[in-house]
Amino acid sequence: MNSGEYSYEEEDTITAIATPPGEGAIAIIRVSGKNALQLADQLFSRSLIHAESHRAYYGKVTDAQGQAIDHVLLLPMLHGRSFTGEDTVEIHCHGGSLISRRVLARVVELGARLAQPGEFSFRAFLNGKMDLVQAEAIQDLISAKNEFSLDAANHQLIGRLSREVERFQKRLFDSAAVLEAWVDFPEEGLEFTSVQEMCKDLLSLKEEMKILLDTFHDGALIHEGVSICLVGCPNVGKSCLMNSLLEKDRAIVTDIAGTTRDILEETMRLNGLNIRLTDTAGIRETDEIVEKEGIRRSHNAMVDADLVLLVLDASRPLQEQDHILLEKVPKDRCVLVWNKMDVEGAKTMDVSLPHSVAVSAKTRDGLQNLRKTIDSVIWSQGCPSKDEVVLTNLRHKEALEDGIKALGAVVEGLQSDLSPEFITSDMRRCLICLGRILGSDITEDILSAIFSKFCIGK
Repeated sequence: MNSGEYSYEEEDTITAIATPPGEGAIAIIRVSGKNALQLADQLFSRSLIHAESHRAYYGKVTDAQGQAIDHVLLLPMLHGRSFTGEDTVEIHCHGGSLISRRVLARVVELGARLAQPGEFSFRAFLNGKMDLVQAEAIQDLISAKNEFSLDAANHQLIGRLSREVERFQKRLFDSAAVLEAWVDFPEEGLEFTSVQEMCKDLLSLKEEMKILLDTFHDGALIHEGVSICLVGCPNVGKSCLMNSLLEKDRAIVTDIAGTTRDILEETMRLNGLNIRLTDTAGIRETDEIVEKEGIRRSHNAMVDADLVLLVLDASRPLQEQDHILLEKVPKDRCVLVWNKMDVEGAKTMDVSLPHSVAVSAKTRDGLQNLRKTIDSVIWSQGCPSKDEVVLTNLRHKEALEDGIKALGAVVEGLQSDLSPEFITSDMRRCLICLGRILGSDITEDILSAIFSKFCIGK
């Protein structure tokens, strides 16, 4: 396969260091392709011509002059019983960067080429060891940053999402066969099922596909994390609240208004989710150029955030700018935080926002309640269970959306007594969309774009 800057040649024997760079106890050099065993035989101090699959052999990797490069364990995986579905050899050498690179260089010297990013996984996909959803799950598993995303990646790796999509496909194939029969034998009056029954079944299927599609909201939170933006007027305690939530001094805290003039961003964990916490410039009327730019960025951050924490000063009456912010914030994804409750006389007031919490960022009183409130707003529809299959990949979401749209056209065609030729065209389009998820109907450019994001050696 050749596409863009990435070139995958199935006939080549490929190699790469499969372990992370740096020093460690062991480094693994992976070799895969039809000549993997013969190549390994040339560099190993023991004959591998009659080597058994999945048995470890101890010996030396030698250079062209027969001098030892390193003492290694060599593991052949033959006859398609490997990750890639090809003959594969793993060389387990000592883990120093220099020694592993010398072993790799010897493998290349004997005829292997360096693998492209993701090429081992790509070969596993080509050889039917996994579908595209499972291949993508490998990278998600490696890059998982929380327990939720790890569970979601594991579900996809063992094929749970794939089986769900295949179940949709099977039901569509059954209906498509009837439609094709109506097209091919119009005079026969074939009635495998009535139009009404087919519409009922396809509408039920469309609803099931829509239920899976709706999981993407939670899936995106699991996969990408949640962005939370702190907004408010100057000196309401946004920076102090950020430091308290992070449990470290990240933002500068002073009594001088306008200390924060740019966006400050930090990451934290909250109940298993990755959070990108952003502190913004205090919003007020000003003619100072730098501060105005900071305020403009604050407004943009508020629009882009998954959740907004609007911080108000409970120790003083509401100011005009406070009222303006109360009108501007997105009420469905905002938590009102009454800060400075440690100050004598501080009190909360009735406002038209559904979620509010009273805290003292200085003493950290109320922070646990704030964390609980944030969690409840994020999971407003309920946190997905560990056993639930969720969409986490935008590519899957878009393909499923297109499939649902095509299926809707099929139902509309049946209900309006459209000619079966047009209906079957929409049915094929729906099947193609589902095939794109699993990788059966997908272009080489898209495949290259997907696998090029993988690690080298994976």
